[in-house]
Parts: sequence; C-alpha cells; structure tokens
Amino acid sequence: MKPEDKLINERIDKLNQIKDMGINPYPYRFTKKNKSSEILEKFTKAGHAPGKESVSLAGRILTIRLMGKACFAHVQDEDGKIQIYVRQDEIGERSYGLLKKLDMGDMIGFEGSVFKTKAGEISIWVKNVELLSKNIRPLPEKWHGLKDTELRYRKRHLDLITNPEVKETFVKRAKLINYIREFLNKKNYLEVETPAIQSIYGGAAAKPFKSFLNDLKMNVFLRISDELYLKRLIVGGFDKVYEICKDFRNESIDSTHNPEFTMLEFYEAYADYNDMMKLVEDMIIGACKEVNGTDKIHFRGHTIEIKKPFAVLKMKDAIKKYAKIDVDKLNDKEFKTTLDKHKIKHDKFNRGEAIQLLFEEFVEDKLIQPTFIIEHPKETTPLCKLSRENPELIERFELFVAGFELGNAYSELNDPILQRKFLEDSAKQLTEGNEEANPVDEDFLEAIETGMPPTGGVGIGIDRLSMVLLGKDSIKDVILFPFMKSFKEVK
Repeated sequence: MKPEDKLINERIDKLNQIKDMGINPYPYRFTKKNKSSEILEKFTKAGHAPGKESVSLAGRILTIRLMGKACFAHVQDEDGKIQIYVRQDEIGERSYGLLKKLDMGDMIGFEGSVFKTKAGEISIWVKNVELLSKNIRPLPEKWHGLKDTELRYRKRHLDLITNPEVKETFVKRAKLINYIREFLNKKNYLEVETPAIQSIYGGAAAKPFKSFLNDLKMNVFLRISDELYLKRLIVGGFDKVYEICKDFRNESIDSTHNPEFTMLEFYEAYADYNDMMKLVEDMIIGACKEVNGTDKIHFRGHTIEIKKPFAVLKMKDAIKKYAKIDVDKLNDKEFKTTLDKHKIKHDKFNRGEAIQLLFEEFVEDKLIQPTFIIEHPKETTPLCKLSRENPELIERFELFVAGFELGNAYSELNDPILQRKFLEDSAKQLTEGNEEANPVDEDFLEAIETGMPPTGGVGIGIDRLSMVLLGKDSIKDVILFPFMKSFKEVK
C-alpha cells in the first residue's frame, strides 16, 4: 500500500470514530464573526488589553501539538493564520476527545478570547471548538508550502492552502479588474456581453477552436475576439462600450500564452487611435498605483516606471534603432536576403508582413519601459484605417512593456468598400492555408454598410497586464486554473 493510501485509511478510521461519538464531521454552518488579520492588527496596537473580548473564527489546521490535557495549534483562514490554545478542563472531555482525532488539514470553528503567550504571540484561548470538515487526504509536504511548479498549477487548491502569497496575487488581480471597470464606467462606457459561441469567427489573427452545434447541425467556433460584435453595437447607436471576457485561441502554450485568456476590449465612437492612446496611458498608470501603491514595478530583472509620458516610436524607426536595418532602403530581393540571413521564416513574401517579422525578431524584447509602437504596415490587420500620412501604413498602436505586447488599438476601419476588400483578402489567405486568417463575416459587413461612425478601439490582455503589474514571470501564475496537459486521456 502506498504511504498516502495508508494515511487516507487512517483518517477514514478517525472519521468513523468521530461519527461514533455522535459528532457530525460535516456540519451545515458555523457563525464566523472574525478574521485572523483583524485580530492580529487590533491586538498588536499598544494599549489594547488582551483577554477581554470574545471572538469567533474558522479555518484549516496547519499545525497541531497535543501535550496531555492541553493543545497548541495554528489555524489558517482567508487572511492569514493565528495560534490557538485549548485546555481539556475548559472545553470538556468530549470536545477534547474530538481534538485528539484531528489532523493537519482539518477545518475547525472555534470561540474564545484573545491573549498573548509568554513568548509574546497573540493567540486565541479556546472556550469552544467544532469540527467543520474532516480532511481525509493529507496536505503535501505538511504546511511548508507546495514547491512543485507543475503540481501547483494543476492543483491550485493545494497551492492556495500551502502558499498564502499566491492568494494575494489573485486578490490583486481582482482589484486590477475592478479598477478597470470603475475607470471605464466613470467615463460613461457601458459594459456589455457578446457571444462566446459564434458561427463565424474574426477580429484577430488566430486559429479558432471548432465545435458542432447538434440542434442546428452546423459548425461553430469559440470566439477569438469580441471585436466584430462590439462594433455592431457602435453601429447600433452606443457611443462607448466595453467587455471583459474570455477569448479562445488554438495556439501554442508558453509563458505568455494560454488557450483560454481574459481580454478587455473597448470602443468609442467619434474618437481615433490618438484619443485611445491617452486613455490607455491613464488607465495603466492608474491601475498600477491602485494595485501596487507606486508607479515603479520590478519585473524579470527590470525596474519599470509606469508614469507619463509613455514613449511613442514608429515601427520602422524601432527596427532602425535596434536592428540597425533601414527597411526603406531595401528592395524586395535585399529584404528576402536579410530575412534569410537572420533565419527568419517566411512563406510567401509580403513586404508589410516582412517588416512585422523583423520587428518581432529584433525589437519586441528590447521594449522594456512602456512604449507605444505606431505606423504598422497595412498588411498586419484588415480592420484598421489607413494612415492619414501614408496609405501603406495604418493608424494602429501596440503597447509594449517588459518586452512583450500588452495592448492593441486602431482607428477602426469604417469604409464598407475597403472593409469588404480587406476581409475578402483575408479569406483568400485562409483558403491558401493560413490558419490564422479570418473568413468573411457578411453580417458584420452589412452592419458596417449601414454606417459606423469614426471609432477608436482597444484590446488589452488582462492576464499579461496582471503578469507585469504583479511581477509574475508566467501567465500561469496569474490564471487560477491554467490549461494543463491531462495525466489521463479522456475517452
């Protein structure tokens, strides 16, 4: 028998003994009035006399030490941990008998008064204790913390129990999302919901997840973006809309990619990408201060200042600065030679896409401080307005921090003739084997043909933003349940 199975059997025996005592090991409720953090803060203050106030807490046993007719234990609740002290003559033989059958990992509720031990530790002198949930599976490595990274992601409940700092990460992530909502709400944006299951996908260069809707006997796709639906709402008369939602892309999994991820997209009528640039800058700066209380963050060995003004750099100038390559001086043949020289893979040569490839190879990881990259080649997206200065470029910016992209924004294309041409070009690429190209969405084109006002739009990856602002190296550290390869293949 495996050691873990032996421990489980021992705990099941204790569970049955507790039932034989007439005690329900899984009661329905407990009146919890206090948290460990508030008690520790309140009773640490000078002048507050311990022992005069009754408290009621609940949590999980992390350590337990029985000494004859007395017991010390540490109990962890949502906010932290606190020591308890229990005496048999205080709680009675039956309750103390229950205590002898408890293990690390069991959940208890208790009432008592606050006091300080001789060593000066604030503790609870327990007058009443109740078992709330008997644990039959031992915690990993006792209470010293789960260290196996793979296991931490796969079994997040254990990670949260044994590594309290992980819980704080997700509290901050929630605080970040709440701030973004409040920021946009105060600017009169309306939060909306769009379909996650779509008959035609679009709005991003990505391979979708495909499924089948049995009732209608048709193929459907999980959304890769909510862009095309949000634009329909702008057409319909809403001036400002946003959505924080799950998108799904059938792409590689790495430190900055997860197949299911959280996106913020927002659109404003009568605005352009310059207006959105100012809005994004204010939002990111405010979010950093809200979550961290400072405009400085430490990420991947860099000290990054999240304050005005963010740098603004043209894509070609960035390539010239970091790669020492002036793309405007290269003819197509020289351009192909340059790509081959640096072993940059490319299929069918396209000058605009080649510029993008050079940027990705030589520039992205150099953009540590917040930087808006503007003047992208028109070939990089079919949904953006052409530049007012150069029709070979588009009015788009990407925000880079710490070497990777956090956000993407356009002066949205609202010319229905040009929009149709661009989407038909994308659909042609799809038929030619480009799995990240999009099909033509006729319903979306009809909406644009109805008339869409000038519009600025932005997409920001919430997971990546969380990584940077919270100083986490992997996207798995900011997603509660990242996608993991299954140990067992489901048939």
